[in-house]
This record gives sequence, structure tokens and C-alpha cells, in this order.
Amino acid sequence: MARALDVVGNRWSLLVVRELLSGPARYGQLQAGLAGISTNLLTDRLRELEDAGVIQRQLDGDSNGVAYALTDWGHELRNTVAALVNWSKPLMVSGPQNEAFQPQWLVVALESLLGSKRTKVPATAGVEVDGTTLMVRIDKTGTHVGPPVDGQPKTVLRAEPMVILGMAAGMLTVEQAIAEGNLSGDQRDLAAVFAPRSHSE
Repeated sequence: MARALDVVGNRWSLLVVRELLSGPARYGQLQAGLAGISTNLLTDRLRELEDAGVIQRQLDGDSNGVAYALTDWGHELRNTVAALVNWSKPLMVSGPQNEAFQPQWLVVALESLLGSKRTKVPATAGVEVDGTTLMVRIDKTGTHVGPPVDGQPKTVLRAEPMVILGMAAGMLTVEQAIAEGNLSGDQRDLAAVFAPRSHSE
């Protein structure tokens, strides 16, 4: 454990990993996603994670510049991040504490909070936060969260981030979340994804 913390225990290290769990990112994208980090500190953390073999540099196809990506070993931290997200549920009760928030963070958070769910019949619903829509799909292999692939999902809940997280964490019922947001589509689709497991299997 001490050796592991030497690699990812420094401030910001796991947050860098969280950013890269969604895919490779350029330096500027990482800085934008990590509100409050200084340029020197981000450079240091990237160098440390690269030296340890957690991340690697690669060519960014869009800009022909450098992008950072998790190595195969780095991707194994997904379960660690998921465990911390699940462990933090009691901290969500107090609501936002002036923290920054970006919609793409919901990908890792929702996969973590819903990760144990499985359904024989696939269920899909969308969530929208700050104009960004994500599709959440539960099937027999687990939870999959990402941008819509073939157009908008037919059922989408538009709500504040804490409402979506509260519903995924089981602190809000689907009905309570709908009351706090704006649902288009069928409530049953949303319940199939976010209701407690006994209701969705």
C-alpha cells in the first residue's frame, strides 16, 4: 500500500487518472478539467505518473500535438477510483461545497455508482447536465456510460449534477429525481437503469 501511495497518493494524481479514464487528453484539456491546479504542479504530476508507468504520451490525431493516456496498468486504477466514488456516498449528503464540476466527470461517477448492476434485458436512458447528454446502458455485462452513439436516447432526464448522482447513489428515488429535473420520454426507462437492482432485473 505504501508503494502504491508513492505512485498515486500525491495530491491531484488520482484526479489526473480520473480525467484520463474517459480517454486521452492534451495538457490544456487536463488543466481545464482540474480547476485550481497550477501549471508547475500539473507538469510535475504528469512526469511522476509517466515515470511510474501509469500514463504515457501519444500523438493527438486532432492537433498533431502530444496527448496523455493511461497505460494498461494505469487503466487498472478504474476499480480504485470506483471504490473511492462509492466510499464517498456519505459526503454527497451535504450537497455541493463550491466544488467545480464538469459533465464528463459523470462518466466515471455513474459507472462507479451503478457498476454492480446487471440486467438480462438491456436498459438505456439518458441524462443531461449543463447541455451535455450521456447515455447510460445497463446490460448483462454491467454499466456503460458515454456520449450517445446513434442520436439522442428516447428517454432523457435533465437535472443538476447532484440530482443525477443522488439517484445513482440510491439517495434519491427516480420519482424524486424527476421532480427535481425535467424528464422527456418514459419514466420506466429511467427506472430500469437507476432504480434499485430488484426493480431492474
